[in-house]
Amino acid sequence: MYDPDARPGPPLVRRSGGTPTPDELGLTCHDALLNSTTADASSDQEGGPHMNSALPARPDLEHLRREAKHLLRRAQAGDPDSVVRVRSHAPGLATALSTAQLVIAREHGFASWAQLKSLVTSMASGGVRYDAIGRGYADYRRADPRIAAAVHGALGDARTVVNVGAGAGSYEPTDRPVIPIEPSTAMALQRPPALTPAVLGVAESLPLADGTVDAAMAVLTVHHWADTRRGLAELVRVARRRIVLLTIDPEVEAEMWLFQDYLPDVLAQDRRDFPPIEQLTSALGPTRAIEVPVPRDCTDGFFLAFWSRPEAVLDPAARAATSGFARMDDAREAAAVARLECDLNSGAWDRAHGHLRNLPALDVGLRLTVTELA
Repeated sequence: MYDPDARPGPPLVRRSGGTPTPDELGLTCHDALLNSTTADASSDQEGGPHMNSALPARPDLEHLRREAKHLLRRAQAGDPDSVVRVRSHAPGLATALSTAQLVIAREHGFASWAQLKSLVTSMASGGVRYDAIGRGYADYRRADPRIAAAVHGALGDARTVVNVGAGAGSYEPTDRPVIPIEPSTAMALQRPPALTPAVLGVAESLPLADGTVDAAMAVLTVHHWADTRRGLAELVRVARRRIVLLTIDPEVEAEMWLFQDYLPDVLAQDRRDFPPIEQLTSALGPTRAIEVPVPRDCTDGFFLAFWSRPEAVLDPAARAATSGFARMDDAREAAAVARLECDLNSGAWDRAHGHLRNLPALDVGLRLTVTELA
């Protein structure tokens, strides 16, 4: 387990030249991250190697295109820094727009402009869901202490952590330095004052140097990523020792009454969005999957927590705090809720599932995965 009195580990952020470590400056993780970004930018301005830049939380393809055209004009005019950038990232290629686009892509950590364009287009079409539904989220999505204990236990003795898709801070440890990364402003603004402010960013392009932290964690967020495989690769890149994910196994989730009887469309979407354990193992390496039973009185109002409380589904605010309902067509949602309400009023739900009300906890598909990095 983590020992807060142990000797500090390596710096939180890769050093650049004579940049002092966070311990030397007495800075928080958040301050250290910002300082490292400034140091890298300074290195670029001085003609040093151009560091990979993280994509913003809301990347704009037209802005990236304009950036490539601007780079092309400056390189054709003989601007030394622009020429160095082109030669560093596209050696031997003619100075053309396609070359400038390749440079922009590689500076953001992509192998090609097509890869960058594909991700940005996908992110734009999906939008930042929680900017629309995230308001009031913290009122219904309070970390359950039993699930939190499982997450923190999986982090083990990791001294520094990045929390990807950190949201309002649920399940984030408070006994060690954490760098929270969150794409949604609405969610970031709901973080308690005691927690570190979130850095706006996306899983597919984390604003961190390689090996920045001991452990990376991501809680019920992988299904929101535009490119799951790239997001998982980013976790591997920034974590030195361990990756901890709280996710859902849709095949187990499928056995829950809510999906079988009322929301088959949501189940179909989850099967597309949640990567199976085999895919996680392929991307991360050998991974342990741990069953996490959801308590009957779970304080976190995510979809699976409704297993013993069907009345909660009738609450519009409770539904608004779950991405599953947010993905539904309004008419389909209304029809499903009306059907459930009718079954509750008639007693049909209790005749079929009433025994669930007396169970202390149930396995409804919540899984904690732990990957130990070599």
